[in-house]
Amino acid sequence: MNIGDRVRLLHGREEGIITRFIGPDQVEIAIEHDFTIPVMRREVVVVAAEETKFFGQNSHANELVNAKESLEPKAPLISTKGLYVALTNQSEELLAVTILNNTDFDLLFTYGEEQNGRYKGITNDKLNAKTFKVVGHLHLKDFDKWPDLVLQFIQHRVNGVNLLEPGNRRLKFKASSFYKSKKIAPIINKEAYVFQVDIKQENVDLLKLQDKMADPALETSPENYSLKAPSHEVDLHIQKLTDVDPATMSNSEMLKLQLQVFQDNLDRALAANMHEIIFIHGTGNGVLRNEIHKLLSRNKLIKFYEDARKEKFGYGATLVRLK
Repeated sequence: MNIGDRVRLLHGREEGIITRFIGPDQVEIAIEHDFTIPVMRREVVVVAAEETKFFGQNSHANELVNAKESLEPKAPLISTKGLYVALTNQSEELLAVTILNNTDFDLLFTYGEEQNGRYKGITNDKLNAKTFKVVGHLHLKDFDKWPDLVLQFIQHRVNGVNLLEPGNRRLKFKASSFYKSKKIAPIINKEAYVFQVDIKQENVDLLKLQDKMADPALETSPENYSLKAPSHEVDLHIQKLTDVDPATMSNSEMLKLQLQVFQDNLDRALAANMHEIIFIHGTGNGVLRNEIHKLLSRNKLIKFYEDARKEKFGYGATLVRLK
C-alpha cells in the first residue's frame, strides 16, 4: 500500500486515493473532489481491478493483443483520423496530459511545451493503434500560466497503401473554450477535456464568411436549438435532487450528486448569459459550501461570489455573479 494507490473502504462504497500516512495504523484518503478522511489501514483495500478498467490493460496483455493483431487479416475499412490530447482528472486539481491514438495506424510522436517563446521537449514514443500514453501533468490552479502544448506526429501502418503527411499541432488554452471541451474520451472511456489534433486547420475566407453572415437564408432557426436556462435559485438540498432515501446514501454519494447538479446549473447559466445565479446549499457542516466555493474560485468565467441575502438564506446560500 503506497501513496497514490486507489483504495476502497471495506465497510462502505467510498473509493479514494491515499494522500499520506498518519502514524503506523492510519492513512488519509482523498475521495470525491479532494474531500479527505482518515481511516485505519485495515479498513481499506487496494482497487487494482478498477485501475485496469480505467487505465488500460497491463503491458503483458498489450503484448498479447499486439501479437494477435499481427496475425489477424486487415480490416477493409481503416481509420486514419482519431488523434486526441485529453486532460484527465487525477484529482480535482491535477490533470494528466494524455495522448490518445484512436486510429488503425501506429503513431510516432514527440511532445513538448513552449512558454514565452522557449520550447522544451518532454518525451517521444510510439503508440500502437487504439492505445494511449500519459505524457505530463498540469495543475488547474496554474491555468493562467499553462504553456502551449506542442505535438508532432507521423502515422505508419505495415503494408499500408496511403502516405500520410506528418502533423504538427500546438494547443493554446483559453478558459472560455477549455471548460466546454469536457466529454467522454475515446479508448479510456473517461470524462476529460478532449482536443482532436489530426483535423486539418483551414484558413478562413473572410469574404465568404461575410457573404454567409449577410445571407438571411443561412441564419440558424431558433427552432433548431433550445437552451434551457436554470432557475435563478437552485436548491441543492439532497431531498430536492433525488427520490432515493438519503439514509441509504453515503456522504460521498450525496456530495457527488450535489456537486454534479451544481456544475450542470452553473454551465447552463453561463451558456444562457445569465448575470447571476444563487445556489442554496444550507449550513450543515460546511463541506458542500466549501467545495462549491473551491470550484467557483477556479472558474475564470465567474466575476465574483458571496453569501446571498442573509435575511432570506442566512449563511446557507451563495450568490454567483457571472461575467
